[in-house]
Amino acid sequence: MTETAKLGAREQSHADVVRWTCPHGLHAGQGCVACYRASTEADPALPLWEVAVWFTSTRPMPIRALKDVRRHGCSFSLDQPSTPLVYLLSGQARAATGTEAVAGLVGFLIDNRHIANTFTVTEVRAVHS
Repeated sequence: MTETAKLGAREQSHADVVRWTCPHGLHAGQGCVACYRASTEADPALPLWEVAVWFTSTRPMPIRALKDVRRHGCSFSLDQPSTPLVYLLSGQARAATGTEAVAGLVGFLIDNRHIANTFTVTEVRAVHS
């Protein structure tokens, strides 16, 4: 099962907003630190999700920050595609739903503001492994 959302200038329908709202009442594209922390101690019986989050940043990220993500031990990777100021954060997360997995991955960025102080999520994808 693949769940994908393109976020941006256009508004999402009410159904899409509800679909992408985590159990803590936050939109997955805005991130949820509680979902991130829950995923770090998740029950191994929960589904494993491959998650990708594309986001833009107002300033370039140092190479050190890109490499620092791997040290967190969460199977996360932060890369910069060929477009300036566009980044891809990917990783695996155990969560009941793809929404929770995405909210947790974006929550990782919020919890670790030293990696990306200001950012805007443009697209998210969660694939059940």
